[in-house]
Amino acid sequence: MAGQVQPDQQEFFDPGTLVGVLTTQPLDRILDYKAPEGGCWRGAFVEVPLGPRKVLGVVWGPGQGGYDASKIRSILRVLDVAPMRDELKQFLQRSADYTLTPLTAMLRLATRAPGLSDPPSMQRIYRLGQGEPDRTTAARTRVVDTLRDYGGLAFTLKELAEMAGVSSSVVKGLVKQNVVLEEDRPRDLPFARLDPDHAGKTLTEAQGEAAAKLRAGVAAQTYGTTLLRGVTGSGKTEVYLEAVAECLAQGRQALVLLPEIALTAEFLTRVEERFGAKPAEWHSGVTMTERRRIWKMVGQGGAQMVIGARSALFLPYQNLGLIVVDEEHDTSYKQEEGVLYNARDMAVLRAHLCGAQVVLASATPSLETWVNAEAGKYEKIDLVSRFGPSVMPDMRAIDMRQEKLPSNRWISEKLKHEVLARVEKGEQSLLFINRRGYAPVTICRACGHQIACDVCDARMVEHRFLKRLMCHQCGETKPVPTECPNCAAEDRLAPVGPGVERLAEEATALFPDARVVTLSSDMFGSARALKAQIAEIAEGGADIIIGTQLVAKGHNFPLLTLVGVIDADLGLQGSDLRAAERTFQLMRQVAGRAGRSERKGVAFMQSYQPEHPVIRAILAGDEEGFWRAEADARRLAGVPPYGRMAGIVISAPDPQQPFDMGAEMARRNEPLRQIGAQVFGPAPAPIARIRGRHRVRLLVKAEKGAPLQNALAKWLQQFRPGNQLRISVDIDPQSFL
Repeated sequence: MAGQVQPDQQEFFDPGTLVGVLTTQPLDRILDYKAPEGGCWRGAFVEVPLGPRKVLGVVWGPGQGGYDASKIRSILRVLDVAPMRDELKQFLQRSADYTLTPLTAMLRLATRAPGLSDPPSMQRIYRLGQGEPDRTTAARTRVVDTLRDYGGLAFTLKELAEMAGVSSSVVKGLVKQNVVLEEDRPRDLPFARLDPDHAGKTLTEAQGEAAAKLRAGVAAQTYGTTLLRGVTGSGKTEVYLEAVAECLAQGRQALVLLPEIALTAEFLTRVEERFGAKPAEWHSGVTMTERRRIWKMVGQGGAQMVIGARSALFLPYQNLGLIVVDEEHDTSYKQEEGVLYNARDMAVLRAHLCGAQVVLASATPSLETWVNAEAGKYEKIDLVSRFGPSVMPDMRAIDMRQEKLPSNRWISEKLKHEVLARVEKGEQSLLFINRRGYAPVTICRACGHQIACDVCDARMVEHRFLKRLMCHQCGETKPVPTECPNCAAEDRLAPVGPGVERLAEEATALFPDARVVTLSSDMFGSARALKAQIAEIAEGGADIIIGTQLVAKGHNFPLLTLVGVIDADLGLQGSDLRAAERTFQLMRQVAGRAGRSERKGVAFMQSYQPEHPVIRAILAGDEEGFWRAEADARRLAGVPPYGRMAGIVISAPDPQQPFDMGAEMARRNEPLRQIGAQVFGPAPAPIARIRGRHRVRLLVKAEKGAPLQNALAKWLQQFRPGNQLRISVDIDPQSFL
């Protein structure tokens, strides 16, 4: 049959044979169908009838039968895409078992590309031409700028018009003048070949030794995981790109996971310099047309390297040989909605199944990774010094108890003088606060009422540049009121505490002659705009950068010599078992932005508790001491990575239902008691209502070797929640909200 690629060592089903098809629909079973005319291979992507609809599915294996064969319908057609390999099938099955997720939901993750069932066809695409317009307009300029910004990529008419914010007639008008070229091409083409022998950068002796170890692991074509730990600016990227080069030379595919879309522009440039062409790019900012092309080319071997967000892990690689998880400690690798999984852990699982190497790169690794490296489960490579002439910044504390600041100021006098000195020398300063918006709380001075979200229990955050209040839990927004919704007092509402916007307002007032730029993910309408702003800053387009944790992730600002952390104590509050670890990582990462070129850097941390063990460890640079102390504390408490945990969230529109269900689940916990697990709760979640649903939490804690998933599955099978009640299970929870 046309379009069927014969997979290696796969089972073939003759026409009319009963086969089991896993669909992407939310069903709890594999469905029986008859193999179509021409037959099909196990793993084939197919279109099947389900009621009145046609849905996507995968031939999972032989059918079960056991009922009237005359009622079994036939597969409608086999799609013209590479069949699913056994390795991916096992990965989805193992991931579903580990996360206690329905297998159909895992398949949806692996087929997140539109138009997979569309037959092969030509499409009309538009790219930048050589002509000049007869007259210049704002709309025409936006079209040309959009095509230039994407480096010559082609788009459909609808995509180009939407991205440029113009009508299709504007694009068509530019076609007539040869400013934009209109072409017909196959919808999905292979990516340009990457050359592993293309000119690479000269490595230091330490980098060369590290690269040689990684290359040897990849060349062996067997599974292995390596922690590549290096101080910020030590050249980790150049080292693991050598492992990518070895992978390409072996004819295998490489995946590099990045925690933030904003990091991709600079990284893509480095990849193109190293290999002479751009790789495939997979994340939420990529167009739908490009997503389908990447998905198909990855399966056919037409994409050698993918740079992506966590979901890139579920693409149908033909021959995956290397997975790099950059900034492996980053919390954004944990998917917190829908399918709850940690991409770092799933990367290790997928590599194990396909005989690939994993490189976990970080300056401040997660405690789980550090423990695995210490125990010898992972290899470990350390880069202890920065590349070239740059050195690590000095770390200093500013004791805010000694500062006499007015109540509406957050930048200390000491930090103010340090920033002024940098401005005068033409150097850049970064002022960091890990709070988006203008103020975290809006309070009425007359009655004390704090404005909360209408559908959540979270406090609403003022975003002054939007002139709105926003809930950071559900995204709900509303205008900033002029009177208190509780007591109706006029003009008595006041913002409390600083956010990144308020800090920018203060910096603008304190440094009127400086160019102040704010970097926060919610202040940019698109990933493209954010990338452009970061590039402008790197070229010297700002004197003072005000930023959230977005700026802590991998950016290189050559002129940046001063980092000021406004509230170093912010992450130390609360009951999160990872609070100390995350604060340590974030502060070290932020400080590492300073002095990454020839100029010496310094980082100041404003703190009301400079004697806190975490703050002291950061100032002393005693990473090993911090990890050992943190590991000892976790071991004594029996919590991850020295124990196992699962978070259970029960939610419903009615506040009593989740409590009643939670209490019943806590009583009927025999399957958990049999493995020695403990159940804590039910208790209201810290944010007890989100999107109108009341939430109750249970926490299950077990010893490290306990078969937690099996026990949880038996436990949960006892309960049949009604239509309004939802139960979600989070294995190895990262967030306890």
